[in-house]
Amino acid sequence: MIFKVLSILVLMAGAAHASCDAARVDLRGDWGQARFSVEVADTPASRSQGLMNRETLPRSAGMLFVYERPQPVSFWMRNTLIPLDMIFMDETGTVQRIHENAIPLDETGIPGGENIQFVLEINGGLAGRLGIEEGSVLRHPAIGDNAAWSCQ
Repeated sequence: MIFKVLSILVLMAGAAHASCDAARVDLRGDWGQARFSVEVADTPASRSQGLMNRETLPRSAGMLFVYERPQPVSFWMRNTLIPLDMIFMDETGTVQRIHENAIPLDETGIPGGENIQFVLEINGGLAGRLGIEEGSVLRHPAIGDNAAWSCQ
């Protein structure tokens, strides 16, 4: 298992040097860096639908939720069939909180924090296996001029 995780990190090592693309995010921190292909949920309808009713999610894929401004957010797993890690970020793309292994179909609220503008959902347990932690930063064109890790 450790070999697989290290292989993913090695394959993604070029992420810091590539330009930004709306179809992917790059994350980095003291643990290293990773890249995920993403679907962007940036409208009320797409954020409401999220990853509901999907039976699988490719290992290096996820969904990036984008809000118009920083705000309190809370998620749940209604109609979500796969365990997910939720990575909550502020307006700069800095990770503020991580909720690991959200339980499929659980309707209990998962609070993300008060000033959250971006949320990345990935396969459950992957954030911990990669070492993603609070203070890590995300790069994506939606973050804009406030980015802690700029696309430029």
